Amino acid sequence: MDSIFKNTLRSELDFQDIKVKELSVRTGISPRTLEGYLSSRGSIPPADVAFKIAQALNVSVEYLVTGNSTYNQKYSQQNSMEEKLSILPLEKKMMLKDFIGILDNYEIKNK
Repeated sequence: MDSIFKNTLRSELDFQDIKVKELSVRTGISPRTLEGYLSSRGSIPPADVAFKIAQALNVSVEYLVTGNSTYNQKYSQQNSMEEKLSILPLEKKMMLKDFIGILDNYEIKNK
């Protein structure tokens, strides 16, 4: 499992075109420590460190540990939707809430 974390982290850094130094700045984790997770010994970091790395890369900890991209896609979509909803003006949030209520009522009537 150690190599899964190492490989997934390396792949994500490459995909996002992020260097270890930049990840270090984003997380507050030393470049040397991060390099250790990417090295041939490739240990898994403690949970709090893995969380910081995942947060900085906008992926889930589960994705980094398992390499399961399906879970990560769902996580990313959820975060993206939450971010979009959080910046909506109150008036539009209320409209969306009403729309969801209409959909719920429609679904109940058509069961």
